Amino acid sequence: MNRRYHARHPKSRGPARMDTYEATYRQILTQITQGPLVHADETKAGVTKGAINGGGHYMWVFTNLTSVAYVHAETREAVILEEVLKGFSGVLVSDFYAAYDSVPCAQQKCLIHLMRDINEQVCKNPFNEELASIAQGFGDLLREIVETIDTYGLKARHLRKHKRSAASFITLECKTEAGSVLRKRIEKNKGRLFTFLEYDNVPWNNNNAEHAVHAYVKLRNGLIASTPKGAKEYAVLLSIQQTLQYRGRNFLDFLRSGHTDIDE
Repeated sequence: MNRRYHARHPKSRGPARMDTYEATYRQILTQITQGPLVHADETKAGVTKGAINGGGHYMWVFTNLTSVAYVHAETREAVILEEVLKGFSGVLVSDFYAAYDSVPCAQQKCLIHLMRDINEQVCKNPFNEELASIAQGFGDLLREIVETIDTYGLKARHLRKHKRSAASFITLECKTEAGSVLRKRIEKNKGRLFTFLEYDNVPWNNNNAEHAVHAYVKLRNGLIASTPKGAKEYAVLLSIQQTLQYRGRNFLDFLRSGHTDIDE
């Protein structure tokens, strides 16, 4: 992190400095989880050269449109979501990893992931006209929705006009085996596919969280090795850096200021 931002801090001051920024980190995480929208994703916390001691570590990402928080954990299980998002009452946007289903709140699944999965099935079954028809219909629906968003933004009063088409897609009937497998998946997630049509400012994809994951992966891949403690410290600093970047502010200026309030 020092190398990346050309800043050096004496090692003897490290613990105190990290304790100070822990409060800033908690402030960011609180702002995210008390807001109306959370994007979530996760990735391995290993590195390309060596590995974090003990292995099996993960970096979870929780973000909205103005803040990012990285949470280091030793598990990819739902317990992390239950701890971080306890009491969250907004909309959670995520991919189709089953652990996210345990969070008791309104949810929006990433439709880009669904489109990719449908296209993958079409490629695996090139002569299945039913799958091709599903892919075509879903693609047409998304294009219509995106056109509305491009014109009016993520406003429910304009997006609700697509509810009938969305309902038709969810209730599609399939006769082939591959089509039936896809239909079951859609049926399982039917209450989480088009939630964004009912809320203002809720995206239909999880690009925001994936962008935050990529920021961590770039840092992770530049490390030779790290310990769990080191990974947690990087999570704190990267959360602050990315949040400031989202807000158009400079990370080094914040460090030099001596402030601990992320809003100052």
